[in-house]
Amino acid sequence: MKRLFPLLLLTLIMLACGGGEETVSEAPGETPAVAAAQDIDVKKIWKIRCIACHGLYGDMGTNGAANLQESTRDLAYRVNIITNGSENGVMTPFKDILSPEEIEAMAKYTMTFNENL
Repeated sequence: MKRLFPLLLLTLIMLACGGGEETVSEAPGETPAVAAAQDIDVKKIWKIRCIACHGLYGDMGTNGAANLQESTRDLAYRVNIITNGSENGVMTPFKDILSPEEIEAMAKYTMTFNENL
């Protein structure tokens, strides 16, 4: 069991840091953007990319992550932060990891954590 723990820990770190790239297949006649928008599973992306810092319900705040249950930031701000990361380096930029459609879908998903918006 002691030998498996480092491997498990490494796997969790890789997933939290953006490991496990996936590709989106497109149906014949569809543009990549249309296919991507239809196939985006935001909850799966959340669990792979975001849960380590923001938690399952957006309120964990690990490593200085924003509490999304309290955030009142608009969609444009959230898209920018997910795309480029935060100025202080707390938030990882995802522009090279997620497609623009996935980033927008994730930004919209983060808004669901604060029901007062």
